[in-house]
Amino acid sequence: MTSLPFTSARGCQVLHVAGSSQYGSRCDLGLTEEAATTRGQNSSGRKHGRAQDILLLAVLLCIGLSGAALYHASSFSLSSLGRGHRLAVSNLGPHYVLQDEADLCPQPKPLFPSRHRVLDEDIERTFSEETFRQKAYEAFGGAIRIPTESYDDMGPVGNDTRWDVFGDLHAYLEKTFPRVFASLDVTKVNTYGTVLHWQGADEAALPVLMTAHQDVVPVDPSTYEDWIQPPYSGLYDGTWIWGRGSCDDKSDLVASLQAVDVLLEHGFEPRRTFVWAFGFDEESSGTQGAGHLAPYLQNRYGTNGFALLLDEGGSAYGTAYGGDVIFAFPALSEKGYLDVQIAVAAPGGHSSVPPPHTAIGMLASAIVQLEAHPHAPTLARHGSAYNAAQCAARYAPAFPEELRRLAREAEGSDAALEALREGLLERFPEEWGPVLRTTQAVDLVWGGVKVNALPERAGAVVNHRIVEDSSVAEVKTHLTSLLRPLATRFDLTMSAFGRAVSAGTGAAGHLDLSVAFGYELDPSPVTPTGPEDPYQVLAGTIRGAVLDSERDGPKGREVVVVVPRIEAGNTDTSRYWNLTRSIVRYSHVREGDRLNGFHTVNEAIRAEGWMESVRFYARFVLNCDEYL
Repeated sequence: MTSLPFTSARGCQVLHVAGSSQYGSRCDLGLTEEAATTRGQNSSGRKHGRAQDILLLAVLLCIGLSGAALYHASSFSLSSLGRGHRLAVSNLGPHYVLQDEADLCPQPKPLFPSRHRVLDEDIERTFSEETFRQKAYEAFGGAIRIPTESYDDMGPVGNDTRWDVFGDLHAYLEKTFPRVFASLDVTKVNTYGTVLHWQGADEAALPVLMTAHQDVVPVDPSTYEDWIQPPYSGLYDGTWIWGRGSCDDKSDLVASLQAVDVLLEHGFEPRRTFVWAFGFDEESSGTQGAGHLAPYLQNRYGTNGFALLLDEGGSAYGTAYGGDVIFAFPALSEKGYLDVQIAVAAPGGHSSVPPPHTAIGMLASAIVQLEAHPHAPTLARHGSAYNAAQCAARYAPAFPEELRRLAREAEGSDAALEALREGLLERFPEEWGPVLRTTQAVDLVWGGVKVNALPERAGAVVNHRIVEDSSVAEVKTHLTSLLRPLATRFDLTMSAFGRAVSAGTGAAGHLDLSVAFGYELDPSPVTPTGPEDPYQVLAGTIRGAVLDSERDGPKGREVVVVVPRIEAGNTDTSRYWNLTRSIVRYSHVREGDRLNGFHTVNEAIRAEGWMESVRFYARFVLNCDEYL
């Protein structure tokens, strides 16, 4: 584990020769008074004084690191420095030594509460109490037991009784967290949308918004017998908490409330205002939940009225590239979204005298044409995918050396950039394929009504997730150009997205492309990551939370790397673009702590892992209150 969260006058740089065990260093050591203030004890329990810490720090950074043989295979640690500022170093190895230099994967310092240090320590003791944990697990399980399923065909609130179950969830949460609902200003939007407002002392400071959703994906009744535990049991079996919503997204919903409750219990009084907004149809259209919450929030807080928005999303943190380097993947943008319906109309008749191609046959040809020509991959310099590749090249122990070299050269060479793109697709197709290209998936298909009747209508819906340097318009153009020759070959007339397209005479029928379900979305804006942007507080909190965790922290891991990426799916944040420029999608969950992923049977989360997310939310509030 390496973290250099102190303030240096002009910085300290650790130099490493890639592929070797040779290290050097150059330092300009100028610790601030805060960084030299003693906090805590070292691993042996001995307290260090200010002079001892500074001396040992100087020796390590300005002398010791030049002796590669001494430190490459050994480990050592320092006591806490400053009010929550720590230094720990161990197992310095190739390619992944943090550098305080302007590079292509800059890392913020790990953040720990300083002004709220005593409060943070008190809260940490609460989190470690078994009685608290058991009570929290039961509170979480109780929310899971309420089946707040949302369906694509649900009508407006008030017109569809399937929404009524959300009232049961509200009653449960208010009973389970009475302190939260009594202390914060609570507003209900469109009946089941919930906004919690915690007023801060500084009214001039922009508030921070955190969001989650109350609804879950429906459980297919035919899969009930495939569940190890009933899908709405909310059971804690000593390791896992079971049930639909345990991972998506009652985990974040209840973790947020639990964190707020603990902060209130310990007397926290925020300087900055904090707001929570909970939608209730994120898994379907989003129109009834976030669709109503967004204008309410904009009217109350103003356009760009929030400093930062944190929602669910991102990827689990863990050793994604092998070795002992922990990577965390908050998403700073989302891919765009487009469902396209491909519909073929053709003359009917008896199937005993068929034409050369039926409507279903021509639709099948269109699907084959589509899948034979996927969208071209792109890797644009300083886009989300490029930055993620640079972070992997810089810190990932198991990253291929050839790709590491290409990443360095890609900054100034178009040939290297192209070779890097192709290399990523070849070596990591499942990981990088969806990141580098607009994806397409044929998810729905229909056609025909009887085996001896020629189909007069056949259709399919193709789902697209659009990369950040493309657009809805570009995807429409691509599909129109791709299928027009097919329409000509089959002698079909053609229309695409409301416009006639020159193709065949229409003797065999008609081909139409349209937006299915009336919804389309361009890729989201990208959250800025400059040194003064709010993102740095979130990223610093992630690094600090992992390094400071009894579960994930000082066990020989030297580096926690935060890698901004693009979210392949879409969250409620697609409704919130006007509220802030700084939107981050991240759930603090470690790899392996979700038993079977999302939206499938045996959804479950490791209880200890979920408690880390409660801890993270509390730390995030304290850090935003202090450092934003």
